[in-house]
Amino acid sequence: LPYPQVSSRASMKYILVTGGVISGIGKGIIASSVGTILKSCGLHVTAIKIDPYINIDAGTFSPYEHGEVFVLDDGGEVDLDLGNYERFLDIRLTRDNNLTTGKIYQSVINKERRGDYLGKTVQVVPHITDAIQEWVMRQARISVDDDGVEPQVCVIELGGTVGDIESMPFIEAFRQFQFKVKRENFCNIHVSLIPQPNTTGEQKTKPTQNSVRELRGLGLSPDLIMCRCSTPLETAVKEKISMFCHVEPTQVICVQDVSSVYRVPLLLEDQGVVSYFCQRLNLPVGIRPRKMLAKWKEMADRSDRLLEHVSIALVGKYTKLADSYTSVIKALEHSALAINHKLEVKYIDSADLEPTTLQDEPVKYHEAWQKLCSSQGVLVPGGFGVRGTEGKILAINWARKQNKPFLGVCLGMQLAVCEFARNVLGWEDANSTEFNPESEHPVVIDMPEHNPGQMGGTMRLGKRQTIFRSIPSVLTFLESLNLCLQFVGQDVEGERMEVIELEDHCYFVGVQYHPEFTSRPIKPSPPYFGLLLAAAGKLQSYLNKGCRLSPR
Repeated sequence: LPYPQVSSRASMKYILVTGGVISGIGKGIIASSVGTILKSCGLHVTAIKIDPYINIDAGTFSPYEHGEVFVLDDGGEVDLDLGNYERFLDIRLTRDNNLTTGKIYQSVINKERRGDYLGKTVQVVPHITDAIQEWVMRQARISVDDDGVEPQVCVIELGGTVGDIESMPFIEAFRQFQFKVKRENFCNIHVSLIPQPNTTGEQKTKPTQNSVRELRGLGLSPDLIMCRCSTPLETAVKEKISMFCHVEPTQVICVQDVSSVYRVPLLLEDQGVVSYFCQRLNLPVGIRPRKMLAKWKEMADRSDRLLEHVSIALVGKYTKLADSYTSVIKALEHSALAINHKLEVKYIDSADLEPTTLQDEPVKYHEAWQKLCSSQGVLVPGGFGVRGTEGKILAINWARKQNKPFLGVCLGMQLAVCEFARNVLGWEDANSTEFNPESEHPVVIDMPEHNPGQMGGTMRLGKRQTIFRSIPSVLTFLESLNLCLQFVGQDVEGERMEVIELEDHCYFVGVQYHPEFTSRPIKPSPPYFGLLLAAAGKLQSYLNKGCRLSPR
């Protein structure tokens, strides 16, 4: 039968990405890569991340829970996967692109209190499931590109794994949704793990079979099964998955470990994912040559060929989990790639640099200082709480005195001011009121909008303007002493100091904002780029050439 006539407003195409076996196997990168190859075909693509937890947003999480909290232009505090979407697709998302159980229940309960349900019993089905579908359909139409054009494709990533109690309402919502929007406008990618035990070296399909069976039992049948594995899938394994999971062998996609995330879009395109979507979703694109992903191939190849290394010490308090600093690491990687160096990050727990560690665990203390002293640059990222702040101040003091490139972000900038006040001005108790409200020299004070009693969304969030002072005026006592510390960037009102710079130093910069959130693979964040240039000994040459790199 022919498809029904499409209305003048083109149908939105929805691609749902679900996960099986275990979480944390790369659904976010795969969802981003799917969006990337479709955008490379000339389509406008948006993305939604669904997190089934009951929190309203990610703002109050410890980084050890789900990794870093990514902040969007509108101030939304969201899951780090939205950072992947923005970096891969070069788009600007909003807080409503991150949907949580908390947000859905809050919206439904608010409606119930207003009497919107006309006295009916409010239930998971249909009220919660309808609210999920309405949210997705509404948000999918919001432009995320600078040109303001409405998206044509929406990639939706459902967090967690199939079978989790928390995600059941979302699975049911999409079971209904596939019929609401019609088959030609909806497809499901299921990402599953193919374990390979060391004892036999054999790729095991049973976890994937069970995961797909459970998903199909809940009413969703995967169109593509993307298999995460350490080595490429053997043909026999692919055929076995095809047979037991009710898909063609061409619908089983191998996503093995690769040298760089830039290779994932290429991996998917090589296996015919674009062609499959064109046929399955009737996408309005012609057959394009491989040059559509030339930018990604060039970045991946260049990343693999890098010979020179540059090492950066990351001095923080969440260093046991790399995901705590995902955007920071990505910003460093983008900058390192731009100067053709391979990045080496040395994670240092700031508490290990403190004298108390020397007494309790001397080996750990000396190892931490050895890492710091052998690094070519120092980065102190944002953070909260008093633990480890003295260790960060010691690292900043070392970088300042040793003329080592330094970048302080948010708390890192605040502590750089504290360090300068203590060790140059002689204000021994100089501190932030966050850590010592009784300090006689509170060089960093609480923002008026900050509410320590209300944890969620009370910070200064989102995209703001910073004004650079081309001819720095005498602003504070720190500057009036002509001791080189300059406040070169302020907010629009001139009340908040947002950028500091130390003169007569190779690179000593602090920023109150988080530049890592706007870094892109081919457009690195300037403060991070400056740090990497200085660490590699190329900053002066770059400036002398009119801020241009040598031809590759």
